[in-house]
Amino acid sequence: MTDLIGVPVDYSAIVRRAMNSLFKAFENFSEGTLIVDADARIVWISERYAARFGFTDTRQAIGLDCEAVIPNSLMREVVQTGKPILLDVLENGREPLVVTRLPLEDESGKTAGAIGFALFDEMKSLTPLFSHYSRMQEELAAARQSLAQARRAKYTLASFVGTSAASLEVKRQARRAANVDSPVLLLGETGTGKELLAHSIHGTSARASGPLVTVNVAAIPDTLLEVEFFGAAPGAYTGAERRPRVGKFELAHGGTLLLDEIGDMPLPLQGKLLRVLQDQEFEPLGSNRIVRTDVRIVAATSADLAALVAAGRFRADLFYRLNVLTIHAPSLRARRSDIEALAYAILEELLAPGRGGHGRHFELQDDALRLLAAHDWPGNVRELRNTLERAVMLSDTERIDARTLAPFIGAAGLPVPSVAAEAGEPTLRLRAQADEAASYAQAMDDFERRFLGDALRATGGRVAEAAARIGMGRATLYKKIAALGIDI
Repeated sequence: MTDLIGVPVDYSAIVRRAMNSLFKAFENFSEGTLIVDADARIVWISERYAARFGFTDTRQAIGLDCEAVIPNSLMREVVQTGKPILLDVLENGREPLVVTRLPLEDESGKTAGAIGFALFDEMKSLTPLFSHYSRMQEELAAARQSLAQARRAKYTLASFVGTSAASLEVKRQARRAANVDSPVLLLGETGTGKELLAHSIHGTSARASGPLVTVNVAAIPDTLLEVEFFGAAPGAYTGAERRPRVGKFELAHGGTLLLDEIGDMPLPLQGKLLRVLQDQEFEPLGSNRIVRTDVRIVAATSADLAALVAAGRFRADLFYRLNVLTIHAPSLRARRSDIEALAYAILEELLAPGRGGHGRHFELQDDALRLLAAHDWPGNVRELRNTLERAVMLSDTERIDARTLAPFIGAAGLPVPSVAAEAGEPTLRLRAQADEAASYAQAMDDFERRFLGDALRATGGRVAEAAARIGMGRATLYKKIAALGIDI
């Protein structure tokens, strides 16, 4: 029947006809169709869709929970919320499917079930979307693999070069620490290899397959340390991201968390760290979510923690919690017999392919080795490496003797070697007397001025070549030249 202007009066019939046509269209153009009841149990499934999930007869799937037939199905969520999921990607072990899920209501408006359509194969217009999704998935997988590789131990105990009594004792203690799960406290001057020991302990432990996550406490502003440790909920603080931020404790779950320079940790955060170590759980900033954590703590510092405790700058209870297995990394002057082996190990690394060695082979003469052994090395192995790197970069000969090596040892205000003209043997002299000692900033400027000047002289004043040899950007080198007043 129609009214006076020819519009059908039976609107419900038109709606039913439209819904029937729409259902048939989706069924014809989709990879599969599924209908569930109010309990998310399957009441109907197309033959092609059932076959995709291993059912030769659709009747075998009837009455089963949707997740038992289709892994990762979200049909139950649609039934429970009554809200559609108009466009989604379903991972099912084969090629992903683009799916649409709609709630079904009864006459009273109550959700009575849901219907889903898998649209991917025949919906050609969605192919660009799927291609973009696949590319993003591949990039994400590559990024995760790269990140996992970066969070593996980079060093082993073999990387701790030396056969002196002090070195052998440290290795023995590190092996013992690797066999237990208690906290480890690494003490020692800067440049003694505490991070190397932490990596080797993790890599030898039962947690080696888990992540090794490092936090340099001294390098992070106090206001951001809590977020760095425990993460934050979206909008937890001004400037916070819209997505949750995962903290280092959560990232290190199942592995090891290295707290470098823990002596610089502010007192308020020390109490929160102690609580996490005791309870093995925490709440991200601005969140009520409890996160359980299984993390082995390795703490390292060049500070005297006992003195900091006495001064009230480090909590005694946290100190006792960390001071279970303590390893003292010896200074280089305490294991002088290792210097020759260390020096050649560093030279091999510096001259390795891809490091700019260009097939060169450097040899340290006996007087150069005596000179290295005579220096006190306040910067320890890090200073030794810097000295040899400068010598390799700026030396004209591959046979390094004391006279060649002497200009590269020491820094402003520290004892430095010089070569006596008559005897040809190295002696130690002070570059600056105590009453004329420069400030730290001035000393660093003097060091940079000498270092960059040597690099420029070695390349005949060619800035680009000098920058490439020392690993510095050309623009940065130009700025340094102007700021330090270096003549080219």
